[in-house]
Amino acid sequence: MHKLIIFLSFFFFGTAVFAQKISSSDLKILKKKEDSLQALSLKIIQGKTAGDRFQADSEFTKMFVRALKIKSSFHYAFDSLLTISKLSPTDSSFKIFTWQMVINDNVVRQHGAIQMRTPDGLLKLFPLIDKSDITTNMSDTIGNNLGWIGAVYYKIIQTQSADKNYYTLLGYDENNIRSNKKIIEVLSFENDQPIFGGSYFNFSDNTTLKQNPGRLILEYKKNASPRLVYDKEQDMIIYEHLISESGEDKKKYTYIGDGDYEGLKWKDGKWVHIDKVFTQKLKEGDEPIPNLIRDANGNIDRSKLKNNGFGDAINDKPEGEVKTVTKTKTTPSKVKVKKK
Repeated sequence: MHKLIIFLSFFFFGTAVFAQKISSSDLKILKKKEDSLQALSLKIIQGKTAGDRFQADSEFTKMFVRALKIKSSFHYAFDSLLTISKLSPTDSSFKIFTWQMVINDNVVRQHGAIQMRTPDGLLKLFPLIDKSDITTNMSDTIGNNLGWIGAVYYKIIQTQSADKNYYTLLGYDENNIRSNKKIIEVLSFENDQPIFGGSYFNFSDNTTLKQNPGRLILEYKKNASPRLVYDKEQDMIIYEHLISESGEDKKKYTYIGDGDYEGLKWKDGKWVHIDKVFTQKLKEGDEPIPNLIRDANGNIDRSKLKNNGFGDAINDKPEGEVKTVTKTKTTPSKVKVKKK
């Protein structure tokens, strides 16, 4: 749990504070509420029993909404809530909060909300309801805030196309006892309502992926740690290529990173896939890794995955990925499934 706090602190430390836009009386109230919220937010993940964590989560949600109802709360940073993800795009048009509650070693729930910036400082809030467990095809489902594919987000990337803003979210999901997921999700707004997913990916250069997904979901072995980052210098999303360490391609819980990196570049309203990000060739004898898991033809030597310590090397998890967990069922909501 301590790693989760460090992880979220690293990614969200840069949240801007605009306390000067809040009246002095409201600022005092917000600071007082934040003290209470801080204790509850820690108890959500550190409570000794599931009942303790349930109660803390319920109390936190109610108190957090009351705090957000205070005028101009949008400009309050809530910096002490280290276990709560707080992201805002470059245009500061909204904030998105996400967090998780571990019920036991096998069950987790993810919660969230989108707070819109309003001219009068009054609250406009969209609760995020995780429906991933009852969604048949998560890669192609387009849903609103009531049909959310749950994740804890750690990066938001704002892009434009045809004078419209798009907000790409990078997040992780404690999927089940065998695997985790990392998710690339495009958030847009239609008629001032949030929409998650859509036709924003172009994988035409990929022979393995036969169609363009509505969101990209990377599922991998529980103790693996493939990278998923946004490289500002290259203006590109970069993620590690996944393979099955046992050669069982249909079993995602056997997938690990193989050291190759793929990319996504925003072009004409879509994230266009790049098969290999790093294409620099070295002279013979200058290779930094003498025991490669691919031969000269690009074929994978499965025995090396098991015998050369590769599995141990990938156990270096990003701080913040929590215990082995799965999701619980939630009440169905209406979601639109994109027909191919």
